[in-house]
Amino acid sequence: MRVRPISPQRLVTELAQRLADTDPTRRLRVAVDGPRAARPEEIAAALVDPLRAWGRPARHLRSEDFLRPASVRLERGRTNPDSYYEGWVDEAGLRREVLDPAGPDGDGRILPSLWDPRTDRASRAEYVELPPNGIVLVSGAFLLGGGLPFEITVHLEMSAAALERRTPADLAWTLPAHARYAEEVAPATFADLVVRLEDPRRPAIVESVPDAV
Repeated sequence: MRVRPISPQRLVTELAQRLADTDPTRRLRVAVDGPRAARPEEIAAALVDPLRAWGRPARHLRSEDFLRPASVRLERGRTNPDSYYEGWVDEAGLRREVLDPAGPDGDGRILPSLWDPRTDRASRAEYVELPPNGIVLVSGAFLLGGGLPFEITVHLEMSAAALERRTPADLAWTLPAHARYAEEVAPATFADLVVRLEDPRRPAIVESVPDAV
């Protein structure tokens, strides 16, 4: 394994180029997986314009826009880490409204958001068309290991110490959930691309090194 430091700007460029070159005539479903402290939504959003410049229409969606109703996700309390880990995101809705339509047998008609947590009501978003060579980028935590269909998975990795240091005090209750995810799913061991983000300003790409002959 080799850890290659890279600037945030170069990281976006390399990611976008890799995605643009993957199955250029087909739709692509991409997970940008990581805790809030790693800012997965910022990285996913930054990829949209470069991908469009390379001829790949792109849409960025946040898993936070596919939450379950408050009566379901907060049934065990507002700060229950197990509930946060196991049941905040409506994965069935995300699959039905985004990932399946964006898949090889889908019609490309996707819903940008399903639920508005501020009003605790359906978002009433309009469906949008993802072209045949389009890319949908889904950002958020706990996206891997649960069977959601993605062609490319990017995991933003933070050590427990870095995550604790960079998580706001009002979200410290989520730390046990991230610890469970790291232990039970171990996304860094199978994601297509792992980006180490001890400091979001100084990312590094974790690369496998071929065995010596």
